Amino acid sequence: MIKKAVCLISGGLDSCVTANIAKNKGFEIYAITFDYGQKHRKEINCAKKIAQSVDAKKHIIFKININEFGGSSLTDESLDTELDHELSDIGKEIPITYVPGRNTVFLSIALSYAEAIDAGSIFIGVTATDYSGYPDCRPEFIKAFQKVVNIATKKGVEGKIIKINAPVLNLKKSDIIKKGKELNACFQNTWSCYVGEKKACGRCDSCLLRLKGFKESGFKDPIKYKKLPDWYIEK
Repeated sequence: MIKKAVCLISGGLDSCVTANIAKNKGFEIYAITFDYGQKHRKEINCAKKIAQSVDAKKHIIFKININEFGGSSLTDESLDTELDHELSDIGKEIPITYVPGRNTVFLSIALSYAEAIDAGSIFIGVTATDYSGYPDCRPEFIKAFQKVVNIATKKGVEGKIIKINAPVLNLKKSDIIKKGKELNACFQNTWSCYVGEKKACGRCDSCLLRLKGFKESGFKDPIKYKKLPDWYIEK
């Protein structure tokens, strides 16, 4: 029997590895990527390549204009992305890159998709270790949303649970990278930077956490950076 899974693919490192984990578990993948009004489209283009690499049965680019609300430097042109934080400070406070309610909205739509195609699983690449401090990336959120899934769907009422899978939730970035290398994930086709230029900035929180992960994993990051932090450069 075919096991169907809806995989949220953002174009980033974590969702890439998550999709590869789903593929490795034998799921037929139905990918969904959200065009939510982010300032640049680089991550969407990367998501398309990731979906292809995991042999997605179908890949939906779902457009939803969260940018109409503002409140995040990822969607609001009037807000600048903060740069050059100390690694030890990242995650201590909720940053300006937080998009209000984003994962709640994304998972709700993914749930609708999963129920429509009779998929028993949803995979999302959230992580609460080596992360930016987003409240909707924590284990508490995933557990709470699973309860919503169980009571708010026809499948749930009938006792056929749609499971929310967050396989990298408690992994360090370096361990996520190691897992991805083990599964031959296409890291060259991922994009983590909050700035959508030709090269990754190497200065935003996402770039810094990614570079930290690659340094600790012992692997080389295959994408190019405009600037590398001093602690990353080999002495």
